[in-house]
This record gives sequence, C-alpha cells and structure tokens, in this order.
Amino acid sequence: MTSTALLVLAVFAACAVEAVEALTIVLAAGVTRGWRSTFEGAAAALLCLVALVAAFGPALLHYVPIFVLRLVVGGLLLALGLQWLRKAILRASGLKAKHDEDAIYRREVARLAGVPRQGSGRDATGFVISFKGVFLEGMEVVLIVLSLGLSSGRLGAAVAAAAAAIVVVAGVGAVVARRLAEVPENAMKMGVGLMLVSFGTFWSGEGAGIRWPGSDGAILALIAAYALVAFLAVRLLQRGRAAQLDRGPEPA
Repeated sequence: MTSTALLVLAVFAACAVEAVEALTIVLAAGVTRGWRSTFEGAAAALLCLVALVAAFGPALLHYVPIFVLRLVVGGLLLALGLQWLRKAILRASGLKAKHDEDAIYRREVARLAGVPRQGSGRDATGFVISFKGVFLEGMEVVLIVLSLGLSSGRLGAAVAAAAAAIVVVAGVGAVVARRLAEVPENAMKMGVGLMLVSFGTFWSGEGAGIRWPGSDGAILALIAAYALVAFLAVRLLQRGRAAQLDRGPEPA
C-alpha cells in the first residue's frame, strides 16, 4: 500500500509539472494563433502519447522478465531523477534561476505574434506549436508512467495518476489563465526528483537481487536519506555562494 501511494504521488506530481510547462505553450499559442488549431494540436499530441503507453506498456510487461525490467527501469529512473534533483538543488541554493512560467509565456506570445497568419481557417503554426509542446513535455511523462508502472506491476494506477494530473492542471489553467507562476513548480520538482531517485534505487536493487529491509517500506527510508543529502547540498552551496559574494569579484 505504501508503494502504491508513493507511486501515484510521484506520477501525479511529475505529470503536473510537465503539464504546467505544456499549458504555458498552449495558452500562448491559443491567445496569439487562435484556440481551435491550438486545441486540435494538443489533442493530437495527447492521442499519440496514449497510443505509446498502450502499445509499449503491456508488451514490455508480457515479454520482458520482471527482474530485467526492474534493473533497467531502475537505472532510467535514477538518471532521470538525478537530473531533476540536480536542477532543483541549484535553484534552491540560488545558483540557477528559478523556472518562471510567466516569463516563458510572454516570450512565446511575443514570438508567435510575429508570425503572420495564413487565411482565416485552421492555423498551421498554432497546431504545430501546440502539438510539439504537449508531445515533447508528455514524452517525459510517458517514460515515468511506463517506468514506475511496469516495474511495480501497477501500470493502471500510474496511468490513472497521470490522467488525473492532466485534468487538474487543465482545470486550474482554465481558471487562473496566465498566473502559472503561482504553481509551486520548483518545490514539486524537488519532491519528484527525490521520489524518482528513491524508486530508481529501490527497483535497481530489486532487479539485482537485493532484499530490502521492510520491503516496500524501504522506499520511505530512501526518500528520507536522499532528502537529507539534498538539504545538506543546498546549505553547502548557499554557504559557498554567500562566501563568494562576501569576497567580492576576483581582482583582474
């Protein structure tokens, strides 16, 4: 039960983060290029992503041995989670600018507004921009859904969590429109990174034959351990940055 709850939370949070980024592009395209073509592009991308999960999910689960699947998936989750965690740590310590969806929205609007429309019907630019934004952001979600769902044998729960996140973000986006900066995306990325590296460590160990103490409960211990490491890394980087600012610029 612990493993299922954590899996659903990890998939939901990861999908929500990617959905916010995709929504930024969709809103910018809709405002500047028209909503009909934009929605059609987003819908086409979602259909492609659903088809990928439906095509590869059951096939992998049926034909690939579970220990091989867990070993490979664990390595993928570790790589992906460490990437998310690294960026979140750098942002939390002030060494990397925080993700600003409002600024991204303004840039997209300015860029798309400069592209002339062809006729009054469907707008090809709006369709392509929307499709590309949703599809590229969604591919990372597909990877997470397949990885976590297949390695745990709970693909249905992972798909349901991803779908719920898309519905929630779309609903919130319709209400708050361009106020996307209010979504605590950077904090969510830190949490998702912690869960992904923890699941990656757990499933890699399972695939290699390790018997974790407490079975699925070991995932909670791994999350706590990685969270402590991330906290210490943020504090260490903050102190280093503060010391560098106190010293001032290096003499020429």
